[in-house]
Amino acid sequence: MNWILSVPQLPPPYTSIASPDSGGIPVINCSVCQSLISLDGKLHQHVVKCTVCNEATPIRNPPAGKKYVRCPCNCLLVCKDTSRRIGCPRPNCRRIVNLGPVMLISEEQPAQPVVPTQPEGARVACGHCGNTFLWMELRFNTLAKCPHCKKISSVGCALPRRRCCAYITIGMMCFFIGVGLTVGTQDFARRFHATYVLWAIAYLLGLICLIRACYWGAIRVSYPEHSFA
Repeated sequence: MNWILSVPQLPPPYTSIASPDSGGIPVINCSVCQSLISLDGKLHQHVVKCTVCNEATPIRNPPAGKKYVRCPCNCLLVCKDTSRRIGCPRPNCRRIVNLGPVMLISEEQPAQPVVPTQPEGARVACGHCGNTFLWMELRFNTLAKCPHCKKISSVGCALPRRRCCAYITIGMMCFFIGVGLTVGTQDFARRFHATYVLWAIAYLLGLICLIRACYWGAIRVSYPEHSFA
């Protein structure tokens, strides 16, 4: 899966061109191939389809709360204006498009090029499948879910090492407490059978902690390749 940085696309202006080809009908240039698209009977639409390249071109501003985004495969996407990422639905593309900041351009001013900004985060190599995905957290030592294999791994090895040691320590303490209770309260337990419950709780807590330590010790680790932060 590829990650592409993009910026919102605004509809280009259209004019009524009086020429033998257009006949005074409003036309617009295709945003992809620059071919002329007739707007006769289409001015009520938000987008029109080019008959040459079959790609969509916006002719009106997007609905409230929406924005247009052009995927590198030339597919015109519509998403929320607060979205930071959007996936291309085309089967032969499936890119994840990272959206840059929205730049509002007035009709009196010419369009200025927008310099793409680097996304915050890091490219992480999954510890399960080996594919690279973008991790948007600015700090490591967290758990991440790979969008390719859908499995959980730790970003960096410090977190699983720290938690494994902590669970081992707590688990051994619980076992020592359980052994101490067993040895020290044998006579008391013969008279008050509820003491056996304390033994069981201590051993059970120790067993749960050791199982969690095994989980954190065996968890796969994903390593960052390059940080954008």
